[in-house]
Amino acid sequence: MEFPVTDLSPAAFVDRHIGARRDSDIKHMLDTVGFDSVEALAETAVPDSIKQDKPLSLGRALSEPETLAALRALASKNRPRVQMIGQGYYDTVTPPVIRRNIVEDPAWYTAYTPYQPEISQGRLEALLNFQTAVEDLTGLPIANASLLDEATAVAEAVLLMRRANKDKASKDGKTVLDADLFPQSIAIVKGRAEALGFEVEVADLSNGLPEGPINGIVLQQPGASGLVADATGLIAAAKERGAMVTVAADLLALTLIKSPGEQGADIAVGSAQRFGVPLFYGGPHAAFMAVHAGLERQLPGRLVGVSKDDAGQPAYRLALQTREQHIRREKATSNICTAQALLAIVASMYAVYHGPEGLKAIAQRTHRHAVSLAAALAGAGVEVAHTSFFDTVTAVVPGRAAALVEKAEKQGINLRLVDADTVGISCDETTTSEHVATVASVFGAGAAGDGVDSHLGAEDGAAGFGLAAEVHRSSLYLQHPVFHTHRSETQMLRYLRKLSDRDLALDRTMIPLGSCTMKLNATVEMEAITWPEFAGIHPFAPDTQTEGWRELIADLEADLATITGYDQVSIQPNAGSQGELAGLLAIRGYHASRGESQRDICLIPASAHGTNAASAVLAGMKVVVVATAADGTIDHADLEAKIEANRDRLSAIMITYPSTHGVYDADVREVCDAVHAAGGQVYIDGANMNALVGLAQPGQFGGDVSHLNLHKTFCIPHGGGGPGVGPVAARAHLAPFMPGNAADWAGGADVPVSASRFGSAGVLPISWAYVKLMGGDGLTEATKSALLAANYIAKRLDEHFPVLYTGEAGLVAHECILDLRDLTAKTGVTAEDVAKRLIDFGFHAPTLAFPVAGTLMVEPTESEDLAEIERFIDAMIAIRAEIDQVAAGDFAVAESPLRLSPHTAAAVVSTEWDRAYTREQAAFPGRTHTQDKYFAPVGRIDGAGGDRNLICACPPLEAFEN
Repeated sequence: MEFPVTDLSPAAFVDRHIGARRDSDIKHMLDTVGFDSVEALAETAVPDSIKQDKPLSLGRALSEPETLAALRALASKNRPRVQMIGQGYYDTVTPPVIRRNIVEDPAWYTAYTPYQPEISQGRLEALLNFQTAVEDLTGLPIANASLLDEATAVAEAVLLMRRANKDKASKDGKTVLDADLFPQSIAIVKGRAEALGFEVEVADLSNGLPEGPINGIVLQQPGASGLVADATGLIAAAKERGAMVTVAADLLALTLIKSPGEQGADIAVGSAQRFGVPLFYGGPHAAFMAVHAGLERQLPGRLVGVSKDDAGQPAYRLALQTREQHIRREKATSNICTAQALLAIVASMYAVYHGPEGLKAIAQRTHRHAVSLAAALAGAGVEVAHTSFFDTVTAVVPGRAAALVEKAEKQGINLRLVDADTVGISCDETTTSEHVATVASVFGAGAAGDGVDSHLGAEDGAAGFGLAAEVHRSSLYLQHPVFHTHRSETQMLRYLRKLSDRDLALDRTMIPLGSCTMKLNATVEMEAITWPEFAGIHPFAPDTQTEGWRELIADLEADLATITGYDQVSIQPNAGSQGELAGLLAIRGYHASRGESQRDICLIPASAHGTNAASAVLAGMKVVVVATAADGTIDHADLEAKIEANRDRLSAIMITYPSTHGVYDADVREVCDAVHAAGGQVYIDGANMNALVGLAQPGQFGGDVSHLNLHKTFCIPHGGGGPGVGPVAARAHLAPFMPGNAADWAGGADVPVSASRFGSAGVLPISWAYVKLMGGDGLTEATKSALLAANYIAKRLDEHFPVLYTGEAGLVAHECILDLRDLTAKTGVTAEDVAKRLIDFGFHAPTLAFPVAGTLMVEPTESEDLAEIERFIDAMIAIRAEIDQVAAGDFAVAESPLRLSPHTAAAVVSTEWDRAYTREQAAFPGRTHTQDKYFAPVGRIDGAGGDRNLICACPPLEAFEN
């Protein structure tokens, strides 16, 4: 076979990352758009008022081998130890079949959030497995598809209790946190409470409830000290006083102890990290929330439900309040937009692979090691704080705690220094008898515990230690067949492949989602995240063990500051929404420090991302919406009126740049100057940073603070709906108000927003590698290439689907909005019909109905080559021809291939075919390749029906047999 000679120069990484690199392809695209060079295109598109005045200075670009070598050098500076710190983070074994075929498989990690459910049935099933496991183990009937981390999940539960409690005497009462809650959870709740103005009291609930009206209480089982006690009586007493109850629970412990639901709790939250997800220096990890019946419509995050497709077959979809903040905006109950889907999928498959018996065996072994250790310590005269515990032993050693922790570290084991007199020791799946013996010897107990664990039963005690009888679990869990079917690696491998084959991810097709930037997640960028020297580090490990991690993080923060033009960056926020919140809290703290706490009005353009308004409310601000002008820019008359009406209370404006309309608004400096003149701060949403890198810096054209989306512009994959990282970047005057460390936060201006100091650190090597591989010139070239691709699509499709908004010289930025409203009015064909028909062509749909209803927002990114862009354009033109067939009366819209899409293989091969178009047009429209054809596993799904008949757990398998 002969291969064509190309005009592509020897490939540096930038040549691999950017899709359209052949000179002939670039010339063709430029000729279509009407420019002689990519530089001339960028020079015209980007307003003069915001252009940065010098090139990005980030050092030379590294080759792929150089980048891996640099990462190896950083990894070597970390010092992995046996991690027995606990405090919500535990070592675990990721089964290799799951690590290789989920975490390291682009079919899973390059998938987008399942907003188009027909092409997301595999990941939706995996997430439904996660929900089912959480529901079973917590004893509560409805669970969501994950949250960001345990501490923020606790905060979400507190807010849920505050809005759901209808008891007149308790509704406005204080929130009570048990003193045995993890410190990072207490800190996050206190930070949210300070912004929202409600009272929080931390109390030792073993002494009973405090006086006064109580809205809700939060307990931890097992507690931070390891204590496991039956809370049934305390929960009943709280409910008698009108309070709601949340239990922060441990999923592995729940295989042995009575569930929160059985104890009477309303809500259960926690982390699924120890279900096969590495420590990752603090994240990403999937948190969870489960609630009792009646609270499901107030549940934050995403909820997978079961509905039916147009053939009556069961099908999965996101249910109820999905992306509620985009609908309810400032009335949203949460700013959570993404979650931790990839990590929830890992945890769900860990449960599927081990099943109830396997999980219980892991829990029993973990518990036996803890009992052995406690018995050894007690035998040597060391005081053990509690006799009833699951995995954590608290040793009381007056005045000796620091010395003992240091001694253990020298022997390769990390323990938790609680205070000067107390040491915490947590066992986990990886703990061995040798580890127990080593820890015992540190405390002067020798190997006294060695013989204890060999004869203990599941919850039996030794020397009076173990789980108290009243907390033993007797109820069953994980009874659905999916948790009993995939025991061998062969079965598991095939199950994972079967599910991934049902989905469309970036490994198979362009995902042209506007505002979501689905670009290449290069293998070289992904490679380091599962290295033990990165993945096996506890977030609370001593700094002496984490030099490599902290050097990488500081380097990435410095590069991001250079790129954005800001003075300081914190990578702590573990989602874009949390970056928004961090930035707004910084603004709030800044005003308070100047004696201007009354500044609480946040101006938000009507076109803004919905999370903006929700985040502003969580930061204690009141939202005032600014109107949009006919050309898509901010309505300056309305802006001036809103500024004047709120001048003394103006806190900030939140603007997205380029705008959510995909345009570089030339007036952005005017907007920033007007807000600054009134004493406000400017928050620039960095979701569209892919159109700015190397060309303009928000920190230099008027922004005071921004968040970035590393899962967009900086190549962290979306993972089917998470992980995400949303760093916050700020100018120097806001630096004192950047997020602090929740683990030791004692109040103050640096309000933490995530459980661990560095948030989802585990995926940061991806963005670090991307920046190093590209260098300043490569990053700038990527931005220009994204502009070229978007303008090429806009120019090619404008005559078929008019481009709604353009900026300078009729150009768009990195995305364009295609307006279908006139076509819908004339033919009845909707933007949703086009989105579903694109599935038959093998494409994920563009962003549907945002920011303008009845439109599609398209973003090709710089990573797509011309052939794939042309395939998408051809598909859209073919769909326009089908719309014209409806207009011409060839068939009614209800009988058209548009309305009846997507077409499943079962539908196409059925004996009866009574449709007004051919099977070939249904299955192989346009130039669809017959060999590479993707068939959606289900037809169009009835979303409303799924909400009316809510099913959010694994249905009986017989439902899928026909």
